[in-house]
Amino acid sequence: MLPLVAAVLAGCGTTVPGGGHHVTTPTPATVIGPLPSSSGPAGNAASGAKLFAAQGCGACHTYTPAKSTGKVGPDLDKLPLYAKQANHGTLQQFVTTSIIDPSAYIQPGYPNAMPPTYGQNLSAKQVADLVAFLTQKSS
Repeated sequence: MLPLVAAVLAGCGTTVPGGGHHVTTPTPATVIGPLPSSSGPAGNAASGAKLFAAQGCGACHTYTPAKSTGKVGPDLDKLPLYAKQANHGTLQQFVTTSIIDPSAYIQPGYPNAMPPTYGQNLSAKQVADLVAFLTQKSS
């Protein structure tokens, strides 16, 4: 039995310079079933709309669903374009990062003026609600 185990294990790796072994694990060609999600809580766009107004986001941002016309920060109607330019993941990931770490990507032509405290002051659910509101047209 021991020679069989040794023979099987010998095929699971390759010898590297210095006489050691590098173990290789198999990579699946097909995934069956859903992949695990670490996206956090589901957002509610209606709650996000209320939070957008309560936090005063419209004073700095234009966003048609909120009927806001702020000019200090980027035009949030263009979030899909900005997400593509930033190349920081999906639209939802980009918007989430923009809320909790606004200095991670600064849209050209706009100042780095968004308060950096939303990541500490808003709950994960509130951030998810804002993301749902800000991405509702593009989902």
